Amino acid sequence: MSTSSTTDRELKLDKTDYKILKKLQENGRITNLQLSNEIGLSPAPTLERVKKLEGNGLITGYHAHLDAVQLGIGIKALVSVSLIKKNDDTIAEFKNKIQKIAEVVECLQITGTFDFIFTVMVKDMISFEKIISQKLSKIESIQQMQTSIVISTTKATKIIPLDYD
Repeated sequence: MSTSSTTDRELKLDKTDYKILKKLQENGRITNLQLSNEIGLSPAPTLERVKKLEGNGLITGYHAHLDAVQLGIGIKALVSVSLIKKNDDTIAEFKNKIQKIAEVVECLQITGTFDFIFTVMVKDMISFEKIISQKLSKIESIQQMQTSIVISTTKATKIIPLDYD
């Protein structure tokens, strides 16, 4: 999620822009011709609008969604942590260290009892134990850690819910 101060009001997005954003979220591999047909605009202006949305940072990239189970990733865990101190240096140090752990696929700074919650994806429980003992336990700024293993996923979407109408 971008921390840019630009809003859709400043960019003056219209109904067609929202249609483009919705269609590209649903299928990032759609051709410009298919996209133009689906939104009811000719190809050249469609491409121009997509380029504008990319240039303004609303579209930040395109991504292939992989099947973790078929790739041998059998454990997905949510790890909540509280930091020893809540100062800028401690938070920055934690963020820097967590960025370097490839198995951490998402990290969110949150409010409430914990300071951060992050998602770890690994092959098996032995691999997860190694992440805990060899990587996470070495982060000195962590005061408390609580782990939940994901049993199943009911919903997982990357489509941002916008008012497309």
